[in-house]
Amino acid sequence: MQLTQKIRIYPSPEQEKVLWALSNQCRKLYNLALAERKDAYLKGERINYQVQQNELVLLKKQYPEFCMVYSKVLQMTLNTLDSDYRSFFALRRNGNVLAQPPHFKSREYFTTMTYNQSGFKIERGCVKLSHKYSSEVPLCFAIPEAFAFSRVFQVTVFQDEKERFFVSVVYEAKALPFVDNDLYQAFDLGVTKHTAVNSYGKFVEFYVSRHDQYWNPIVDLLQSRRDHCKKKSRRWHHWNMTLKKSKRKCSRQTRDFQHKLSRRIVENTKARTIIVGDLNVKSMAQSLRATAGLNRSTQNNGYLGRFVRFLS
Repeated sequence: MQLTQKIRIYPSPEQEKVLWALSNQCRKLYNLALAERKDAYLKGERINYQVQQNELVLLKKQYPEFCMVYSKVLQMTLNTLDSDYRSFFALRRNGNVLAQPPHFKSREYFTTMTYNQSGFKIERGCVKLSHKYSSEVPLCFAIPEAFAFSRVFQVTVFQDEKERFFVSVVYEAKALPFVDNDLYQAFDLGVTKHTAVNSYGKFVEFYVSRHDQYWNPIVDLLQSRRDHCKKKSRRWHHWNMTLKKSKRKCSRQTRDFQHKLSRRIVENTKARTIIVGDLNVKSMAQSLRATAGLNRSTQNNGYLGRFVRFLS
């Protein structure tokens, strides 16, 4: 079983400069590969990930600045573009006409860098990342010694909307063996309450705490004030930061409630198997009987999908 651990890091000003320089090269490679795919599509040709990966050697000779980035990071950048296209085509095949193809990346945002299989080293209390930008500035970041990983598959460096840097470590964890005790509990999930029935026919209901009913009017008001300002102006940035802060509070309150509720359900049931209906959340929001706020309640705040993941 593979799990992911998100850890905040605190790079120095010199390290932050190196991270942004590497991110800028990954952004350029993403945009170049995207432009190549768009040109090939207009010519009636087809380019996949394997073709663009094989062209990396020639691309490094044409653009020597790409050599400062670790090779696996460049390959994962192309893999990200390929995943974006596969997701776009899958949505179109499923009938989603509103799905949009990948867009070019802006230099305003930090491009996520993924070290897959190699290029990283995690020792007790430190994570090291390889690069060739400057040998005088090593990318070595302190992490809590409480995190001990037996086998690491991948390390990702990214930045959130508050300009804080994080590393995401994908590692191997031992899964507990499943033993069926012939006791089951089935759930009918809803926006306002979850209803469950066990093998003995006993029903129980769990009412959902609707934090979004408090935050949605505030979010709408802040978004309206932001949109009435000149984009990228001082007042626009003020309202935009306040809007993001309100959305984060709503999401975190909802996630905290779901985590506590799922934990309470698992600890207070003897059933080893929990059954949840296979819900198509996207179809629920697009149905003719859907209300105006159903999309927010089912998707934007993760009311149903994330709760199922917590139970799992």
